Amino acid sequence: MPLARSLSITSLSGLEEWDEEFDLEDAVLFEIAWEVANKVGGIYTVIQTKARLTAEEWGENYFLVGPYVESNVRTQVELIEPTNPALKRAIDKMNSSGCKYAAQCEEPPHILAHFHEWLAGLGLALCRQRQLPVATIFTTHATLLGRYLCAGSVDFYNNLADFNVDKEAGDRQIYHRYCLERTAARCAHVFTTVSQITAVEAEHLLKRKPDIITPNGLNVKKFSAMHEFQNLHAQSKNRIQEFIRGHFYGHLDFNLDKCLFLFIAGRYEFSNKGADIFLEALARLNYLLRVNHSDVTVVAFFIMPARTNNFNVETLKGQAVRKQLWDTAQTVKERFGKKLYESLLVGQLPDVSKMLSKDDFTMMKRAIFATQRQCQPPICTHNMLEDSNDPILTCIRRIGLFNSSADRVKVIFHPEFLSSTSPLLPMDYEEFVRGCHLGVFPSYYEPWGYTPAECTVMGIPSISTNLSGFGCFMEEHIADPSAYGIYILDRRYRGVDESCNQLTSYLFQFCQQSRRARIIQRNRTERLSDLLDWRYLGRYYISARHMALAKAFPDTYFYQPHDSDTAQGFRYPRPASVPPSPSLSRHSSPRQSEAEEDDDRYDEDAEAEKDRLNIRQPLTLPSKKGPALPYTLPGIYEILASVD
Repeated sequence: MPLARSLSITSLSGLEEWDEEFDLEDAVLFEIAWEVANKVGGIYTVIQTKARLTAEEWGENYFLVGPYVESNVRTQVELIEPTNPALKRAIDKMNSSGCKYAAQCEEPPHILAHFHEWLAGLGLALCRQRQLPVATIFTTHATLLGRYLCAGSVDFYNNLADFNVDKEAGDRQIYHRYCLERTAARCAHVFTTVSQITAVEAEHLLKRKPDIITPNGLNVKKFSAMHEFQNLHAQSKNRIQEFIRGHFYGHLDFNLDKCLFLFIAGRYEFSNKGADIFLEALARLNYLLRVNHSDVTVVAFFIMPARTNNFNVETLKGQAVRKQLWDTAQTVKERFGKKLYESLLVGQLPDVSKMLSKDDFTMMKRAIFATQRQCQPPICTHNMLEDSNDPILTCIRRIGLFNSSADRVKVIFHPEFLSSTSPLLPMDYEEFVRGCHLGVFPSYYEPWGYTPAECTVMGIPSISTNLSGFGCFMEEHIADPSAYGIYILDRRYRGVDESCNQLTSYLFQFCQQSRRARIIQRNRTERLSDLLDWRYLGRYYISARHMALAKAFPDTYFYQPHDSDTAQGFRYPRPASVPPSPSLSRHSSPRQSEAEEDDDRYDEDAEAEKDRLNIRQPLTLPSKKGPALPYTLPGIYEILASVD
């Protein structure tokens, strides 16, 4: 018998209650994607984080299908024998026949197949061409042609209706892939995409308007103590500061307590991800901080993987020098402490002039001499294979941000994904994000945007754009996003220079915030995490699946779609107290600001309680199911019941 299933979703506040009940006992869900147990990009995160919620709804009748990659199978998949007799017969038949076809059971269930992206689209097209009794859903997380067009510096959004899509795809030698994506979108019973901005794009490029928007969510972990995520921020920030001490040894002429850490991360698409406008804004910010004699220093990290052959020797040396200085200080401290202890033990005040020996002074002088450095701190932490042609390094040379002592903005390019096992910056991505003060993602092409969403869940303010799905989602659901630490950059209706000036203004105002204002803002940012929880956003996937079943099997299932306008009007309100607007704080952190007199009205508990009333708690019905376990086939594809 299949496990019991239950719905555990409510709508966002402001949406109609969704109360359709579907009998899913005789239905089976297959979710097919290239990134099932195969991390390539953001789709892996979508499937992994959503799997637990989907398994609650579908129980043992939920399967994930993806490429069989031996290394991934060993680390992410538990090999077991299927308990479902029909599934076992199908697998045995596929094994004996080279995975060409599957056996049918006596009473075939209603099958729903959900395909992600064009890589899985061929299976959808064949299902419809062979008239198989399968309900199909196709989700595009980013159109293939759209990504190529934006990478070519095209005025994309203002010319969507004018593109000759066949010619553009042919010119970029992706016509066969584009046709596959377009076919999958046109053939599916239900076509979905991740944001409204991508829905407009898909309507013009794939020639079909999406039936449902399915925003991407995350599994949100809430701490029992409200201040716990603030403690994690402080701990992670200290680890980043240790790296900074080593990286800038010999040139550490700025106060780390007045240092702000900014970062941009993701796929290395220089223009699409907004690295170009971020660098230009940093150059302008550097000028503003210098002419205003600010004592704030900004360190901007670029975490984007590129082709390298090894770590930069100078960067590794910096961490070695830092460790040597720490060991020297610890040795001298132990000797000093021992002499102090012995002096106090005999009842005498210590003679300070005798507490440090000549050997101690010699050791310290050698350590200081080792910190002498003739060159500037490196920009890049690795040796780039194409240093002269690298877009980020080329732009840095043009704007002149070389980490000199006079610069108030420092730049560090880390062309590799973060890892806790790295000898350079031993932190995983989540820990690094928690330690930063602001995430900057001024993307020109960003169908959703997991990086700012992850910042929000961890209580870190971020800058996004009105061309990203995340930015549009937040603008739709929050009356004053900036008060909650979500800054929305206008890249749709402004030119590049105007957008760059707006970004510079955001960054400069953020640098003027007091420390208390930043703490208040992080509290507000973290409270928005409920908006991004799969317990809320998962309802859109449920709606898409029910719509597909109703279209494919109208005699068994019925689905009445809601009016699309029911989502209009819901706005997460402005904070109850005066928001810590950066423009109100005229002094550098952490000095007392004039606005902090108004901030005395801020009551975290009262404000948080009012915010909680604005979003319904997810309804969780009792479920008798157990965890779904993954299956794997020794052929081309693996079938997984849950990857979480």
